[in-house]
Amino acid sequence: MRRPTWPAAKNHTAIMKRFLPITLLVAFAVAAGWIVSIAIEVRRQSVIDEARAADVIVVLGAAEYRGRPSPVLRARLDHGLALYRRGLAPKMLTTGGAGGDPVFTEGEVGRAYLVGKNVPSEAILVEPEGASTAESTVAVAEIMNRTGLRSCVVVTDGYHIYRVKKMLERRGLMVYGSPRPSQENGWLRQWWLCVRQAAGYGLWRLGIRI
Repeated sequence: MRRPTWPAAKNHTAIMKRFLPITLLVAFAVAAGWIVSIAIEVRRQSVIDEARAADVIVVLGAAEYRGRPSPVLRARLDHGLALYRRGLAPKMLTTGGAGGDPVFTEGEVGRAYLVGKNVPSEAILVEPEGASTAESTVAVAEIMNRTGLRSCVVVTDGYHIYRVKKMLERRGLMVYGSPRPSQENGWLRQWWLCVRQAAGYGLWRLGIRI
């Protein structure tokens, strides 16, 4: 095959430069469309309560303040506690690492809070190391597999449930979502949270753990 002459090669380079922005624009549009479609699924899942009988109730961590749960974490724990008292599962599992606290972890603070609400300590499992949703779900799956638990009710904020369910289902678990009661956010705020979760889910699919 004859190599292109210099003018032909130069024209080829010019054509590539001309089409590169179009290619990038198309790729961006496809990615944006995919994120929007996932955000719609995140929003749909966020308002569905699937609570039912399972092996364990998993309460996702949130901020703690020197050993006391933040309002968000307390709301998640209280919702998980209500499900436990309904007899939906014989065990609870709290998650979350230190988040910069040199003494306490979110998982341990959650456990202490539940024990203070008369949940037997032996009924509570703790995942105290996860620094992100991805890390916590991996650890939760390992704990569940190690202890023979195959199904769970996940308690967290509504917009968070879709991503957590997908991560745990990928590891072969049966997962039901139960969003904690929360104050109504404005329409734009709700969709912004859903888009963020969709983007996080997309990065996880690409192998980027956040």
